[in-house]
Amino acid sequence: MKIGIILGSTRQGRVSPQVGAWVKEIADKRGDAEYEIVDIADFNLPFLGAAEGQENVAAWNEKLASLDGFVFVAAEYNHSITGALKNALDSAREAWNNKAAGIVSYGSTGGARAAEHLRGILGELQIADVRVHPTLSLFTDFENFTTFKPSSLHLENMNAMLDQVVAWSTALKTIRG
Repeated sequence: MKIGIILGSTRQGRVSPQVGAWVKEIADKRGDAEYEIVDIADFNLPFLGAAEGQENVAAWNEKLASLDGFVFVAAEYNHSITGALKNALDSAREAWNNKAAGIVSYGSTGGARAAEHLRGILGELQIADVRVHPTLSLFTDFENFTTFKPSSLHLENMNAMLDQVVAWSTALKTIRG
């Protein structure tokens, strides 16, 4: 199994790389899949429908097609996901289909509202989102809102979420052929 850890923010000063590195560190210790960080900022995706940048969209789709499942690191902006993540989701279709995903969210309320919006989008893209959902608070899991210092209580939820992502990704691979 190949699981992509999708960093869902591209803004300057973002904390998603810190959260993604933490997810990968936990995941790599498990030995049950190959995990890699996939930073949407690296793909420089054009806005959906733009004529230029289609080679970047093709590279994005190729990367997604090589993965069996996903863990989305989702920041909450204005009670939803980032515009960059929405554009990245919309920039692919079949490459998402019949795969599983977990969500690790962060924000003032643990990113819960972003995660709920993301779940609706994932359903439309035929991505099966798993139930367990680690939520990280900007107030208690980040020092000065910028340095990630996760509470140890998140470790159990992270592993439970990864258990589900690997199990569902394995099952869904059988219908993709």
